Amino acid sequence: MSIPNASPSLYNEDLAPATERKWGAFSIFNVWTSDVHSLWGYYLAASLFLLCGNFLNFIIAIGLGSLVIFFLTGVPYPVLARSSFGIWGANVPALVRAVVACFWYGAHTAAASGAIVALLTRSEGIMAFHKSTHFLGHSGLEVICFVIIWALQLLIIQRGMETVRRFQDWAGPAVWVMMLILAIYLLVKAGSFSFGSGIPRDVLLEKTKDAGIPGEPGSIASLGAVAATWITYFAALYLNFCDFSRYARDEAAVRKGNIWGLPVNLILFTLVAGVTTTAAFTVYGEVLLHPDQISAKFDSWFLALLAALTFAVATLGINVVANFVSPAFDFANVFPKRITFKRGGYIAALIALVLYPFAPWEGGAAAFVGGIGATMGPIFGVMMVDYYLISKGVVNVNALYQEDGQYRYQGGWHVSAFIAAGIGALFSSILPNFTTMLPSWWGVYGWFFGVAIGGGVYYVLRSVSATKARDRAGNRVG
Repeated sequence: MSIPNASPSLYNEDLAPATERKWGAFSIFNVWTSDVHSLWGYYLAASLFLLCGNFLNFIIAIGLGSLVIFFLTGVPYPVLARSSFGIWGANVPALVRAVVACFWYGAHTAAASGAIVALLTRSEGIMAFHKSTHFLGHSGLEVICFVIIWALQLLIIQRGMETVRRFQDWAGPAVWVMMLILAIYLLVKAGSFSFGSGIPRDVLLEKTKDAGIPGEPGSIASLGAVAATWITYFAALYLNFCDFSRYARDEAAVRKGNIWGLPVNLILFTLVAGVTTTAAFTVYGEVLLHPDQISAKFDSWFLALLAALTFAVATLGINVVANFVSPAFDFANVFPKRITFKRGGYIAALIALVLYPFAPWEGGAAAFVGGIGATMGPIFGVMMVDYYLISKGVVNVNALYQEDGQYRYQGGWHVSAFIAAGIGALFSSILPNFTTMLPSWWGVYGWFFGVAIGGGVYYVLRSVSATKARDRAGNRVG
């Protein structure tokens, strides 16, 4: 698509509207499978299962969360960032999203490399090396595996978005097969199948006491927190989704892919995670939240190898889809003349590599997800209100690439959007994470407060601005 009078500071071929649209419903479906079918997705699902106390509560909480996720998708990030924050101001939410993605990039790379470490340490010699050699705050084996997995992802992205599509179309279903094998293997060893929790109450209380979630397992407060955490886990992808839907053949493909990829796939995957966690406890007598911990206990080397490779590949899938593509576009958006899509991806990968020694993603899954996801809430709220309530779903695409067009606002920055997002961030991230001014449960729902407060303030500011503009026009006519 040709953009007339496009500014070189706002336009390059990677940021231009897509000309080839080959992604069908199956590829859109696998955008979502890649996001949840990962070691971190399983770890979070298994952790939340413990908080629910039993399968019925788990399905209710995750099902509710998955339906909310389905109705929140579809806001086009690159378009709306400039239309709501201004042509230059859009760089700020773009960089916020990029930083969040870099954190997740490191987290998933570490999880994938951990699956390989769990396999290799079955060897006594390698286990000895693992225990005796340490640097950068990790074992030598962990560092080597992390760097190898980190490098493999660069090879995938170098060949462009069509290669990304083919890779995720294979990786998404592959982990489903391995998850079913894992669940069936454990159920056979356990000798029973039950929709009860299968895990004693005292064990649930011990494992969830430091989760940062209000209420005991199975309580209303706990179930609400589980649904909120599940929704927040996908917070970045609500904005990332347009980076892939722009390649879809038509709206029907997007709708069909979303229906199967979100409520249906998410509920089934989390159900398998719950079954596997319960069966693993019956077989091994301990709560194992990481699937690589379970596969490491397999008697069969072949089955352990198959599991480790599948989980690693699945985690590579989410990293490429959710945490490489999006920051690549974000960094390219800041300096279109100098940074291409590939260079932007290299920058994101380098940041994740620098973060590895500090490992900010280690710790409780729910707390990490909440802290990272909450930063995106106010941005999402502003953009959603601007697109649906202010612009009524109509965007001047040409003006998005023009320095003196409709979205220049105040010198390229939209002050109202930044005020609203700043106030939203105060209540979604800053106060709950760095002060004790708010109740302890507030942080669990930080993303929601960010969306509501950021979006609400933005709507008020735009309404006041529109009223003043009408009054000035009326005075001139009078």
